[in-house]
Amino acid sequence: MTRHRRLRALPALLAALSAAWAHAEVTVTDDAGHTVRLERPAQRIVSLAPHVTELLFAAGAGSKVVGVVAHSDYPPAATRLPQVGPHTRIDLEAVAALKPDLIVAWKSGNRDAHLDRFTALGIPVYVNEPRSLEAVAQSLEQFGRLAGTDGAASAAAASFRQRQATLAARYRERPPVRLFYQIWNSPLMTINDEQVISDAIRLCGGVNVFGGLKQLAPTISTEAVLAADPEVIVASGMADSRPEWLDQWKRWPKLTATAAGNLFFIPPDLIQRHTPRLLDGAERLCGQLEEVRVKRERAAGR
Repeated sequence: MTRHRRLRALPALLAALSAAWAHAEVTVTDDAGHTVRLERPAQRIVSLAPHVTELLFAAGAGSKVVGVVAHSDYPPAATRLPQVGPHTRIDLEAVAALKPDLIVAWKSGNRDAHLDRFTALGIPVYVNEPRSLEAVAQSLEQFGRLAGTDGAASAAAASFRQRQATLAARYRERPPVRLFYQIWNSPLMTINDEQVISDAIRLCGGVNVFGGLKQLAPTISTEAVLAADPEVIVASGMADSRPEWLDQWKRWPKLTATAAGNLFFIPPDLIQRHTPRLLDGAERLCGQLEEVRVKRERAAGR
C-alpha cells in the first residue's frame, strides 16, 4: 500500500478503534476499594457531589453527566443540569428517573444507605474520595476511563501534576510555617493531615498544627487553638467573601497569628473542593505563607 493510500485509510482505522473503545468493558477500583465494572464506558452519569461534577467536566465527561446535586455550580454548564437534591438527602426516585448507567458518589459526603439502594437496583456506583493532590490527578484519569474520555482526562491530569510540581519546587522546602486551618466557627472545626487541604499546606511549606488528630474534620476548642499558638490562621467559610468570624481571633492579641496580622482568607471553592482548582487555592496559600516569612525576616532584622 502506498503512503498516500495509508494516509487515506487512517481516518477509517481511527474510527474503528474509537468504536471498539466505546464498547469495551471498563473495570476500575474506586476509593472505597470496590471493583466497578461497566460493559462499556458510561453514557449517562449522575454525580452526587459538587466536586465530583467538577472533576467529571475536567476529565472531558461533562456531556455525559445527566444529573447533579445542589451546589454543583462549576463549570457554569453544570448549573443547567437536573438536580437530585443535596448530597446528604438524595432523591432516589429522581436519580432512577434519569436512567443512569453510572453513579459517582462521595465517600465522606453521601449516605451509605443511598449508595446501597442504588447497588441493589443494579446501578454501578463508583465512590470517590481524593485524600491528596496526586489523588485528584488519579481521579481525573479514573473518570476518563469510566466515561471513555481517556485522552482529555490524561491531558488534564498531566497539566495538574505539572502545576503541582512547579509549586512544590518553589515552596515545599521553604522555612516551615505553623498554621491553623479553620473550616468553620460554630462549631469550631479544622482538618487533620489526611485531608487533601493538608497536602496543599505541605506543598506550600506549611505545618498543620492539628494534623495529628484522628478525625478528618475534627471539632476543636478555642483553648486548643490558643495552646497551639499558630503563626497563621487561614479560614474559608461558606462564600467568596471573607467571613466576619475570622476577625474574632483579634480578641486574643497575644496569639502569634493575631499579633503578626496573619489572619488570611481563601475562597472555599478554591481550597475545599477536590478538583483542579485546588491548586488555585494552594497558590494563594503559598503566597500568604511567603508574606509571613517576609514578616518574620523583617522582625529578625535581616
